[in-house]
Amino acid sequence: MDLLFLLALATVIVVLLFDYTNGFHDAANIVATVIASRAMTPVQAVIVVGFFEFLGPLLGGTAVANTIGKFISLDGVVPLLSLSILLCGLIGAIVWNLATWYFGIPSSSSHALVGGLIGAIVVSVGSDHVVWGFRELADGHLTGIVKVLAALVLSPLIGFWAGFLIHRLMNALLRSASTAANARLRYAQFFTAAGLAFSHGANDAQKSMGILTLVLLLGGFIPKFEVPFWVMLACATSITLGILSGGWRIVRTLGFAIYRVRPIHALDSQLTSALVIMSASLAGAPVSTTHVVATSIMGIGASERPRAVRWAKAKDIATTWVITIPGAALVAIQAYALLHLFIGVPS
Repeated sequence: MDLLFLLALATVIVVLLFDYTNGFHDAANIVATVIASRAMTPVQAVIVVGFFEFLGPLLGGTAVANTIGKFISLDGVVPLLSLSILLCGLIGAIVWNLATWYFGIPSSSSHALVGGLIGAIVVSVGSDHVVWGFRELADGHLTGIVKVLAALVLSPLIGFWAGFLIHRLMNALLRSASTAANARLRYAQFFTAAGLAFSHGANDAQKSMGILTLVLLLGGFIPKFEVPFWVMLACATSITLGILSGGWRIVRTLGFAIYRVRPIHALDSQLTSALVIMSASLAGAPVSTTHVVATSIMGIGASERPRAVRWAKAKDIATTWVITIPGAALVAIQAYALLHLFIGVPS
């Protein structure tokens, strides 16, 4: 076997590993509120979420995959170097995901992926190979890094205000309801949690689908950027296995540490997050489930009892969001330096 094939195989494996850690890391984002509100047991939550998570990548289209696969441009770069860049970018994202999981911090896998890829590209072939999108933005077109970052920045704000408004509306509708309504709210979460899981799969797994398709294209295994069905199936399986494994350390942060979650809060958060994430998926905008879920909880808390929201914890989470891109980029740069040293990829 030649070195190119081995490197391509290794990169495919690492893409699926990233997809797994994405599901593992984000499991808490999806199940935190449904468990905190006691609508489901952890086992029930994982079964429901796992099933709909698997369907998301298969039925959610490929718009996000196209966005992710095209925010970097490696035209003119030799295949061996191109694949090594992707490999190191993914390593940066994976290491960051595992580190933040270990400390129970709900960071963004999307930010980590973007940061890792940017770091690996800039250190190896220069910033010209990143499709920044500033020139296109001046012409009224949203593309490249600008589109990715716009989605990642705007989605938490939309999640906050959508959560705020939806909770106000739900409170108005249930103003005269008795405490028995809590049982119905818990039952309804079987549907909203399923919707959130589906939208998460439709958005997050597509990020891995886009990178995996790019690996196949750069390695010369497919003639054009078009996501094969087996790639969809592989990424759907990988992220679902990650979800089933569950990064439970983050459940406590999202379910308990930001605001005291009761059935109505959980339902509103899941409904808000599912709507925001699914809308972004249809628009081809990669968003962070972590951001959307966390800010929806903050918005819900702010609409009810602003002083009860633990804003200090929210500040800690926000700080992690800010440092994720440069942190993952630094890990990717170190990974590239080591790979370059050991296999001597051309520069």
